[in-house]
Amino acid sequence: MFECLQVEGYQGSYGPVQRFVLDWKQQAPHRPSTTQAFVPLAFPAGETCQFDWSHEYVILNGVLQTIKVAHFRLAYSRRMFLATYPREAQEMVFDAHIKAFEHFGGVPKRWCTIIRRQS
Repeated sequence: MFECLQVEGYQGSYGPVQRFVLDWKQQAPHRPSTTQAFVPLAFPAGETCQFDWSHEYVILNGVLQTIKVAHFRLAYSRRMFLATYPREAQEMVFDAHIKAFEHFGGVPKRWCTIIRRQS
């Protein structure tokens, strides 16, 4: 938090920030609890697409196999496109994007990749 405040122009020392956080934490139990908090998201049509990979298990010819699934979702309509691959390689990323954009009938202005690491 201290470093973020410095980026915003705070020129004080670390001590006052530390004391403020300590005081705030001590007062927290006495504050009313927040049951819901959200940031409304609004996306214009054709603006944004999200892309992610998942791994799934399928039985092919009687053998349990792991496959990769490319997931695309248009943010405005929530319309989805899925493509499956034997692994996650660069040429498969390109192929999945080409297929998704052909399916959607165009390319959104921007898209974001959501990265989740399996432990």
